[in-house]
Amino acid sequence: MNDNELKALISLLDDEDREVVEHVEQQIRQMGGQMIPFLESEWEGSFNPALQKRIEEIIHDLQYESVLDRMRDWKNGGGMDLLEGLWIIATYQYPDLSLDKLKQEVEQLFYDVWVDFKADMHPDEQIKAMNSAFFSKLKFAPNTKHFHSPANSMINQVLESRRGNPITLCVLYMLIAKRLNLPVYGVNLPNLFVLTYKNSSGVQFYINVFNRGLVFTTKDIDQYIDQLNIKRLDTFYQPCTNADIVRRVLRNLTLAFEKNGDAERVREVEQILNTVRDDGDGLPLSDYTQR
Repeated sequence: MNDNELKALISLLDDEDREVVEHVEQQIRQMGGQMIPFLESEWEGSFNPALQKRIEEIIHDLQYESVLDRMRDWKNGGGMDLLEGLWIIATYQYPDLSLDKLKQEVEQLFYDVWVDFKADMHPDEQIKAMNSAFFSKLKFAPNTKHFHSPANSMINQVLESRRGNPITLCVLYMLIAKRLNLPVYGVNLPNLFVLTYKNSSGVQFYINVFNRGLVFTTKDIDQYIDQLNIKRLDTFYQPCTNADIVRRVLRNLTLAFEKNGDAERVREVEQILNTVRDDGDGLPLSDYTQR
């Protein structure tokens, strides 16, 4: 179909014959995301609230299917680009969000830190410099006032507000650290997401980004796990994968919508989560309570 034929097809969504409307809607859905600009144009030119609502529902469904497809492709491709994974999550609520724009913003953060950074620093000094830049210069901070807001799981919102939850702050901290060639990785602790500095020389310690980059040790994790009265697992001490991080962000988002009483969005986010589950992937202890 050419553009005029597509516009004519969409105009039939306002037909009085319900069978015609259902058939047209089915055709539009089969054509996928290419139909969104035409649907938006029809919505703007309509004065029929019922038609506008129908178009809004179709657009949402098409955009949502696009999120599912992107997330499947990301997972099946190995989940190599963490920022891309977080971008896909953000497009659930911000479908027009540009990945290139996000990359430019993160690259600018790197340059802002790099100008004050010396590569030959001792690991402790490297993290002190990172903390100073991340919290004092770039002004990132925990969003304690609205801890369970869905915005805390949207990477674009965290970049804009400079406020986030433990895992999104850790992701941005880690992305900058990686650009600085620092061996910094995510760690799935119960109730709290943290980072670990782990180099090839055997140096390893941990960083609580939600507590302004507080450095702690393996013994601190031992005590923390013992206080929770749960078994010590290797996953509480070692780097996790990008897919692990994306799954945890999605679980955070599910919890945020649950607290808002938004059952429909909970269902949709759980479906996105299903696209990045590993075979036999259960709910790890580290994800029973989200942070």
